[in-house]
Amino acid sequence: MQRRSLLAGAAGLAAGWPLARPALAQGASNSTLRFVPHADLNLLDPLANTAYATRNHGHLCWDGLYGLDAELRPQPQLAEGHVVEEEGRRWTFTLRDGPTFHDGEKVRAADAVASLQRWMAKDTHGQTLAERLDEIRALDDRRFELRLSRPFSAMLAALAKPSAYPCFIYPERFARLPATTPLREVVGSGPYRFVAEERVPGQMAVYRRYAGYQPASGPVSLTAGPKLAGFERLEWRHMPDPLEAAEALQNGEVDWWEQVAPDFRPILKHRAGVMVERLEVGGTVAMLRPNHLHPPFDNPAVRRALLPALRQTDFMAAIMGDNRELWRDEVGCFPDGSPLASDAGLSALTGPRDVEAARRALRESGYKGEAVVMLHPTDVVNNSNLTAVATDLLQRIGFRVESVPCDWRTLLQRRTVKLPPQQGGWSAMVVLFGGLDLMNPGGHPLLRANGEKAWFGWPQAPRLEALREQWFDTPGLPAQQKLARDIQRQFFQDLPFHPLGQYLMDSAWRSNLTSPRRGMVLPLNVKRV
Repeated sequence: MQRRSLLAGAAGLAAGWPLARPALAQGASNSTLRFVPHADLNLLDPLANTAYATRNHGHLCWDGLYGLDAELRPQPQLAEGHVVEEEGRRWTFTLRDGPTFHDGEKVRAADAVASLQRWMAKDTHGQTLAERLDEIRALDDRRFELRLSRPFSAMLAALAKPSAYPCFIYPERFARLPATTPLREVVGSGPYRFVAEERVPGQMAVYRRYAGYQPASGPVSLTAGPKLAGFERLEWRHMPDPLEAAEALQNGEVDWWEQVAPDFRPILKHRAGVMVERLEVGGTVAMLRPNHLHPPFDNPAVRRALLPALRQTDFMAAIMGDNRELWRDEVGCFPDGSPLASDAGLSALTGPRDVEAARRALRESGYKGEAVVMLHPTDVVNNSNLTAVATDLLQRIGFRVESVPCDWRTLLQRRTVKLPPQQGGWSAMVVLFGGLDLMNPGGHPLLRANGEKAWFGWPQAPRLEALREQWFDTPGLPAQQKLARDIQRQFFQDLPFHPLGQYLMDSAWRSNLTSPRRGMVLPLNVKRV
């Protein structure tokens, strides 16, 4: 649904949209929570992609060694604790005694070792850890150790990261599969079990409380502390039409809408029986990701040609309207809220906007008129509207754009293809990542520029990679901030992606639910009252 359709729907609501019709869910058991995710669950393996629907599904079904609290401090989850020796080159971890997988088997050190090995093949932090790893082995059922050639100061932050990619612990038999082979079966150790036989792709995913779950202790904060299933049954009901989701929430047919479409936010905030609040920290950053493997965006001069005409305000207003409380512009490679955000090189985006200068830069770049195959997911409203603005921008400065309308599932599949655009590949797509994933060079998926091992788009920028590697060995925030300025200057030369702005989303739930946990929107730690 495009923005004009949303506005029409919102106008209908304000004019007397019928809210009092009988709720289909009034006879439903209080043991079921009905949750509307922002996107359909297309893949079950949290290491298969960085889609947030898959990530959130992962937090329901799996636990990691550590969770992250709201102050971004790692807290033990499956781990009981750790010991660091030999000047940071030997780490010994001990698991809690008691947690089991959904098949009843205990979580063992061998499971953790295999899971870390699989995770290191995909994650940006994990790849750096693997380069410094001499040995990883289980010492007994509860203890394992990592021996390093060089210290890795980001160890706990890496193991506790909540997203892109979380280091979940799988049973060893699954963790031994290559990271490139998505899991087809869900056997986790988390508070909910996935009910495969009730999954309806494109419509619904179902979970049931795991009776044998043994939560971590401590305060509930972001992904740290106890992860509690407050309901016997959890239903994820995919509703790509925002009007349908808003109506279902109002009528009690669903309990919780993960991300409220901006046009419905002021309406729902004034409706009885509905709570609207911001749960996420860090917001969401929008980025245009070019494919660096093929023309035209294998040429950095072509990538830079967009900059004189790129207006982040155009992108943000297209999805969030004119209320600047809901979005930020002047965003570089680190989001607003990161201690590493700066104005270094930012004049490329904040100086006078000049479409003609962009056209001239494109002509001088060597662009030969190659088609830009733009992936356009039409069933995720923010992605769709941002893609429309990006397509218009590219066309206005002289690119020949071929738009490829598709659903979200198709985009996730096609973005993995490395063939040329005219042979089933792609040239560009809009990407959305939570600010938490982009706070520093170590975890930033789209800042990594190590070629074939990089995130989809596969940039290769040796200087940027060298600066990132230097960050891991730079002690203290002041020195890291100085280095981050150098990173951002180099970023605007290499342009692994184009920053489009940062926005803030609210969540909405029925007021008969207890207040959800803060930090990420996860249907955990809530009950009906």
